[in-house]
Amino acid sequence: MGCCEKANGSNTNGNNVKEKSSSTYEHVQDYYGKILATSKDLKTSACTASGRPHSKIIDLMRKIPVEVMDKFYGCGAPLPLGVDGLKVLDLGSGSGRDAYVCAALVGEQGSVVGIDMTQEQIQVSRDHADAYCQELKYRKPNMRFVEGHIEYLDQAGIADESVNIIISNCVVNLSPDKRRVLQEAYRVLAKGGEFYFSDVYCDRRLPQHVKDNQILWGECISGALYNEDFKRLAREAGFADPRVLSSSRIDITDAQLAQVVGNAAFSSITYRLFKLPHHLESLCEDYGQVATYKGSIKGYEHSYQLDDHHAFQTGKPMLVCGNTAAMVGEDGISWLSKHFQVSGDRSVHYGLFQCVTGPQALQAAPQSQSADSCGAGGCC
Repeated sequence: MGCCEKANGSNTNGNNVKEKSSSTYEHVQDYYGKILATSKDLKTSACTASGRPHSKIIDLMRKIPVEVMDKFYGCGAPLPLGVDGLKVLDLGSGSGRDAYVCAALVGEQGSVVGIDMTQEQIQVSRDHADAYCQELKYRKPNMRFVEGHIEYLDQAGIADESVNIIISNCVVNLSPDKRRVLQEAYRVLAKGGEFYFSDVYCDRRLPQHVKDNQILWGECISGALYNEDFKRLAREAGFADPRVLSSSRIDITDAQLAQVVGNAAFSSITYRLFKLPHHLESLCEDYGQVATYKGSIKGYEHSYQLDDHHAFQTGKPMLVCGNTAAMVGEDGISWLSKHFQVSGDRSVHYGLFQCVTGPQALQAAPQSQSADSCGAGGCC
């Protein structure tokens, strides 16, 4: 199946697509439920955490039950701070590691739902949930885990616009219908909410023989989307301006598997996709808006990194494009709005926002002018 092909479309190949999806589900369930005992059994670096999480996250991980940690197969640490009181959904929650961390981050007034299709993983996450919440001194558990498919959140009882944050850790690539995953994520997010997640991407479209390799599929490699195709799908679903927070290279440590993938290069990327209807444009536009970070997120008292080219220093006003203004709080819609002060509106348009392209963007931009820097052909 091509990365942009509809897996449940009304075409003559519908039955074949359903059979392919069923086969994919069964293999993933078997690989993560029966074949892998712990993350040490993996043959690539794709499904292990890349980079060092925030110190606050590390401290919370130390309190998580050993069995939950041992069954973790993520490719990053997609765990935003400042989410106290919010409703979080974890797609492909597995053994529950990230959901457990979020249960502590959102506090007793917040809530966390994890969804996974693998019975063995769901059972691990459920086994320790009540005791963990008791250790947090909560009067009742603030997290629960449901068995289901991330493509069909409706069937799992996740209502429209019912969550503020969606996280996912190296799971979307395992889905046979990535388009529907993104559409469902957009549906269940409340306005101003965010899909904040890590996954595996490729620098090209993979040939069929790589997609058909079951070990590479289980290792989160065969299902990796070409990065540009992912951005097309995200925009199609309604996430108009996908932002990269961090990226790291993935190594294929098994020689035979490396031979199968050839020259294809893979990366673990943490994306931020905001649901801000009627506020995000296809290009960075200049309205003379200024955003100031208040320093109110615990753990980020001195600065806040919106993405790989937006670093806000506490108390320092920054000129931003309209899209960035919306993401950090224009009109009070974004979940980040209580942490930022945004000045100015869109009553006057000054043309295309002056952008700097490439990794030197922040260094090249005059400090008095802009916090924004854009990649070619799209928003910053």
